Amino acid sequence: MMQPKLTSKVRATDREIGEVSKVIVDPLSHEISHIVVSMNGNGERQVPMTFVQAVTDDLVELRAAAGDILELPPFKRDDYVTTHEVEIAHLEDKIHVTPGEVLVPFPELEKSVKRRTFFMNFTHVIGFLIGLPIAFPVLRYLMKPMYSPFDNGWLKIGNVSKIKQDDIGFQFKYKRKVKEAYMPESEIEKNVWVLKVTPAVQEKIYQGKDMEFKDASGKTVWTNKKDFPYVAYSGKCPHLGCGYKWRQHKVLGQVFLCPCHLSIYDASGKVLDGPAPRALDSLPIRVSATGEVEIIDMEFKAGTKSQIRII
Repeated sequence: MMQPKLTSKVRATDREIGEVSKVIVDPLSHEISHIVVSMNGNGERQVPMTFVQAVTDDLVELRAAAGDILELPPFKRDDYVTTHEVEIAHLEDKIHVTPGEVLVPFPELEKSVKRRTFFMNFTHVIGFLIGLPIAFPVLRYLMKPMYSPFDNGWLKIGNVSKIKQDDIGFQFKYKRKVKEAYMPESEIEKNVWVLKVTPAVQEKIYQGKDMEFKDASGKTVWTNKKDFPYVAYSGKCPHLGCGYKWRQHKVLGQVFLCPCHLSIYDASGKVLDGPAPRALDSLPIRVSATGEVEIIDMEFKAGTKSQIRII
């Protein structure tokens, strides 16, 4: 089926009822979930895509009568935000509705009210369901020999001179060679976020205690000291492993934002909003006398409250 176009005419089974004024996108599946129909002077109605019978270049045909559409709840614009305001990764690969408004559900934190239980549970359930068919991590676990130790070698990723301001996230990108069991060696691109933190943020991260990192046997690999002014975060969101970004938020100021599912974190890695089950994952970090930043590249299982190392 073609995608509905904005300003396309909308025809119910008995008559023409208006035109498409907006489309609503599911931020998880990246699919159009509803169209908003301007009802020829009778307000706007939010019509599920299940009501759509057929779509052509300039017409959307519904499988319901005009009276049934009028009985749908009126469209509430305040419940949604445009995709220009909240970045959704790779959305343009699936959605081709231009020009006009493409909407996603409004993050509840920005309404300054308590998150609705329904939306929170819906996000968790859908996030769990869409994670089930992601075969690669499952295959990776199955194919990785149980006796294979974690790689705790240090990697150079750049120089701290690139970090110009305190408490501001800076992304270091690097490449790493990986070798999975029974598969040829390959090189992948990765990234971490590094901050030079002020004492206030430092206290929120360490809470007065050093941060220890252990190997599979429980032996300490490295300790980030509580008074060390630099912190490194894994480049993967703890929710479902998506990449996140440093962004200016209109309510919270500068934060880490995962555009895939709208998890928001502050400079200390704390979750401020969204479905993420835990804070950003800190990594072992050290800085040489010449300012070279080194990390131990670790990855942790996504979607769990506890931090479980997998690489």
